[in-house]
Amino acid sequence: MGCAPSIHVSQSGVIYCRDSDESNSPHQTTTISQGTATLHGLFIKTDAADSIPSVLAYQSRQQPPPSAGPRRKDRREPGASARARTPRCCGIEAETQTSNASLKASTTEVQIGPMRLTQDPIQVLLIFAKEDNQSDGFWWACDRAGYRCNIARTPESALECFLDKHQEIIVIDHRNSRYFDAEDICRSIRATKPSEHTVILAVVPRTSADQEETSVLPLLNAGFDRQFMENSSITACYNELVQIEHGEVRSQFKLRACNAVFTALDHCQEAIEITSEDHVIQYVNPAFERMMGYHKGELIGKELTELPKSDKNCADLLDTINTFIKKGKEWQGVYYARRKSGDSIQQHVKITPVIGQGGKIRHFVSLKRLHCTNENNKQLYKSHRDEKYTEDNSQSESHSFKCKNRRKDSTDVKSITSQTSDAPSLQTRRYSSMARIHSMTIEAPITKVINIINAAQENSPITVAEALDRVLEILRTTELYSPQLGTKDEDPHTSDLVGGLMTDGLRRLSGNEYVFSKNMNLSHSHLSVPNTINDVPPCITQLLDNEESWDFNIFELEAVTNKRPLVYLGLKVFARFGVSEFLNCSEATLRAWLQVIEANYHSSNSYHNSTHAADVLHATAFFLGKERVKGSLDHLDEVAALIAATIHDVDHPGRTNSFLCNAGSELAVLYNDTAVLESHHTALAFQLTTKESKCNIFKNIDRNHYRTLRQAIIDMVLATEMTKHFEHVNKFVNSINKPMASEETSLHSEGSDCECTANIKNFPDNQTLIKRMMIKCADVANPCRPLELCIEWAGRISEEYFAQTDEEKRQGLPVVMPVFDRNTCSIPKSQISFIDYFITDMFDAWDAFAHLPVLMQHLANNYKHWKTLDELKCKSLRLPPENNN
Repeated sequence: MGCAPSIHVSQSGVIYCRDSDESNSPHQTTTISQGTATLHGLFIKTDAADSIPSVLAYQSRQQPPPSAGPRRKDRREPGASARARTPRCCGIEAETQTSNASLKASTTEVQIGPMRLTQDPIQVLLIFAKEDNQSDGFWWACDRAGYRCNIARTPESALECFLDKHQEIIVIDHRNSRYFDAEDICRSIRATKPSEHTVILAVVPRTSADQEETSVLPLLNAGFDRQFMENSSITACYNELVQIEHGEVRSQFKLRACNAVFTALDHCQEAIEITSEDHVIQYVNPAFERMMGYHKGELIGKELTELPKSDKNCADLLDTINTFIKKGKEWQGVYYARRKSGDSIQQHVKITPVIGQGGKIRHFVSLKRLHCTNENNKQLYKSHRDEKYTEDNSQSESHSFKCKNRRKDSTDVKSITSQTSDAPSLQTRRYSSMARIHSMTIEAPITKVINIINAAQENSPITVAEALDRVLEILRTTELYSPQLGTKDEDPHTSDLVGGLMTDGLRRLSGNEYVFSKNMNLSHSHLSVPNTINDVPPCITQLLDNEESWDFNIFELEAVTNKRPLVYLGLKVFARFGVSEFLNCSEATLRAWLQVIEANYHSSNSYHNSTHAADVLHATAFFLGKERVKGSLDHLDEVAALIAATIHDVDHPGRTNSFLCNAGSELAVLYNDTAVLESHHTALAFQLTTKESKCNIFKNIDRNHYRTLRQAIIDMVLATEMTKHFEHVNKFVNSINKPMASEETSLHSEGSDCECTANIKNFPDNQTLIKRMMIKCADVANPCRPLELCIEWAGRISEEYFAQTDEEKRQGLPVVMPVFDRNTCSIPKSQISFIDYFITDMFDAWDAFAHLPVLMQHLANNYKHWKTLDELKCKSLRLPPENNN
């Protein structure tokens, strides 16, 4: 037989029950001897065992039947001693069924923000003067839930037990005041500090149907948290306790864990200030008190505007800070503050907005540290360090010396500015310059990052400092977002795609000279506007009925519209999204505009023609219909996206930016070899739009709306330029995907995206990232189309690249994509490389946001198609007919 749990009965009459993992015998006898008492195998320590029978009696507890709680007379052990049956003034029952309870009782993992906590099994204190079915019900409910349970009969024993155990839940019998005053017991417990995180439940008598239910306010005023209407059902008691555990107890547990956070803040060396959204001070840590000379009692509850300000700051600095933080952006810079003594001190300040309920900013957290550029700051800083951190300071100085020895070639600015023995005038000038630099309020984010890393290096182990050196090397490069490829021999297709799509194309031929050619003339002659469309032919109408489907066949529309699908699809899509209503323009104006834009696409291009524009418009409209995209953008964003998709390749010459730069074209010269075509597309589109009133879709909107709309359109078209492809994708992943995944985890139980999309709308920068990602995906969505459409697009883009390679060879220009030689190119290999390098990661990120299972399935199928062809050494779009089974 294993060991049963031990119970300590105190002088005041409370049971302390400690569970055992091995007890398995419900039928145990009771014996009581001098100095000790053994009750049904339970060992009771007491200094007054002889007096127990006159105060307490114990009975065997068998597992209760499924029905209502068992009567006490049914549970009396026949073999119990005469002393155990001695009359008593109050009864206490001890649990003997401990094996099952101990299996249930386990720790629970709880998370509050990024902090992971472990909650021990819940402890419950029952305060009942007399044993009855109600106390039995709660006891067995605790057993079922796996809680540790103690019972007290008197106010004194209850308080003693609570101060020893700090139970999370206390149940007090409030049905009868003959034995004790339940409200007095509650008040006495609430007067203790541990009760701050305890839930106290009052058991009140059941009211009859004709009685009016009494108010709960007196109970709340006495310190109770809840009331429980008398019900001895074990299930009712169990349900009540479990609800309390998952509600108030878990919340209180999380709040109790905040003590650790506040302890960390109190011992933090940086001064920390937390304010409300209205800038009312809610918390300052001791470091802040030391820095500013105030006591926290003088600050908490005051508005920041009530505190004296330093007159050394720029006049508009506070406005600049408020502009940043009210938009939800973090501000970091140098700021002058006035101490209680009246001295001005210079601080490094970092203010972070904290989003709370409703997706709104609820707090501002400010981290401040002294900026040691003047003697006052140095003296203050030194005194604080000497006062609080003498030992730590000596250790850090020793380590800093080691770091300086390791980095012999680095310059310590602080040591230079502190030298006084040599060249005082030079030192003064350097000191003045450094002070001006550090007091600048305009500082690039990358500069802040590098400064933080430099500061961290000084107090880091050598291995960490060396790793940070490597980090600094990477950060000081210009291509932070572009992956680094291996040698060209590893994958020439990928290398050529990157060279052709992601560089300016200026490749050296011989020596240091670049070859430019003026032979290419991109000036476009005047194109007549097509006749006005009065009625849409039935065959086109029938095709457009399916335009909301992702599998819509744009090539069929191209065929029936004689290679002019953009006008017809544009009219349908723009009407669906209310573009005319938003722009306050007529349908005739919109139709004329679409005709002018389509007329300036080159139908002679195999790929970059108006069919491609219509395809991108269709994909953009499809994405705008997705629930999360729709919930994240405003109507203006939708209109801008549709217009940007329509114009994004207007007047495309069928050649890449690299080709134009190498050829020294007029456009490349005009746009300084930077985003040449994308800049041309937007500039020409706005020129064509505003040239004549009949096609000016912007003529009726106010100036502010026009400027906002124009900026959004330009930004989206420029995002289709591939040199910043990885920058856009990485920013989207880090700013949208990752925060949203974290937020979805916390909102998983609610099953709603509302709060996620609401948070995105609060940050215009996030909306910009979504619009960029949307048009980028729409622009290169061909690998995600149904297989036949994907194959057709692959053939068209390959033909356009072949034609460029042919022309480069004819003109003696650098061949920017040598693999696209029509005699040797493997189209499957080029598609595989394009999907691997550009498409997969981008669409994984977009799918994670917009939920696009159909597209991702097409992408997998198409990739499999190209892989199969490549494995069979086939270089064309399809297997030859003789190879098809």
